Amino acid sequence: MPVSLRNALHTGRLDRIAMALSGLCVAHCFVTAVVLGLLASAGGIFESPLFHEAGLVLAIALGAIALGHGALMHGYMMPAAIGSLGLGVMAGALTMDHGLQESVYTLIGVGILALGHDLNHRAGR
Repeated sequence: MPVSLRNALHTGRLDRIAMALSGLCVAHCFVTAVVLGLLASAGGIFESPLFHEAGLVLAIALGAIALGHGALMHGYMMPAAIGSLGLGVMAGALTMDHGLQESVYTLIGVGILALGHDLNHRAGR
């Protein structure tokens, strides 16, 4: 494992990065649903299923690394379990048609995932 990744895991930086990305996801969902929904010509780019699938893959990768490492280091499985629930809700939202319901489920999943990362970060202190 590269030294920079190991350092990011030990200092909790990876959890903080993952929480920041969760915040960006919330902002993306809000902007897409509200602002870009009004600008239909530009909204199609960010509503692409590929965009959402790539975001979920990134969330799963960061979650697996940060939450898994935390569980191994501090021994608490609850943060990883909560984070996994959030990822599952986000994955379930991908199966829905674009619209309010998908956005709501995505935001719920992102919030649960961010809670898991926060708990993981606090447990590692």
